[in-house]
Amino acid sequence: MARRSVVSERREIVLQIPGDRQVWRRVLLAGAAFFALVVVYSLISLWQVWSTGRSDQAQPVDAIVVLGAAQYDGRPSPQLAARLDQVVELWPRDLAPLVVVTGGNQPGDRFTEAEASAAYLIDLGVPEDSILLEDEGSTTHESLERVAEMLDDRGLESVLIVTDPYHALRSRLIAQEVGLTAYVSPTDTSVVTGVRSLKRELGEAAGVAVGRIIGFGRLSGLTD
Repeated sequence: MARRSVVSERREIVLQIPGDRQVWRRVLLAGAAFFALVVVYSLISLWQVWSTGRSDQAQPVDAIVVLGAAQYDGRPSPQLAARLDQVVELWPRDLAPLVVVTGGNQPGDRFTEAEASAAYLIDLGVPEDSILLEDEGSTTHESLERVAEMLDDRGLESVLIVTDPYHALRSRLIAQEVGLTAYVSPTDTSVVTGVRSLKRELGEAAGVAVGRIIGFGRLSGLTD
């Protein structure tokens, strides 16, 4: 009887230990659940990038901020010009007393993106004394961080960000991260369209998804 009891107890112990198949099944199920979560999170981020880029939140603020893009010896690139044209349309609506132009320069450039932007806006009727220059930032985060400091010195904090549609959500989130109350008014004449726009939106969705987890300051070295 004692021997049978020992054998019976051993069988019960063996039955209580999950087999290799059960362990792998649980690992695969956990992996599939995690993958599904990542996919859903990424799709939500992509939809938010897309929808924000097609919304205009123009309203009274302390300053309109136009984010920089390439310039060629003092002349805005078509992409930057489209952003500046949006500012020209907003300016007569008296939404803000200031326009902040942003962006530094590349090695060898004679002009910064901010300088090229300011000259363009002045030529189109925006008063020079209403324009502030942030001319050192080399990334969106750097520029908006400096804009926040410049406005804080003046007791200001709310901004209307002008950029390309694909760039609108991440720009707004970065602005909020550095302490600004931010809204967006994406240009509707962006030269980044079609497949190029889709590729940028996919990249922005990834940036937004990661930035929300680790912070956009840490992400700024990996994205523009």
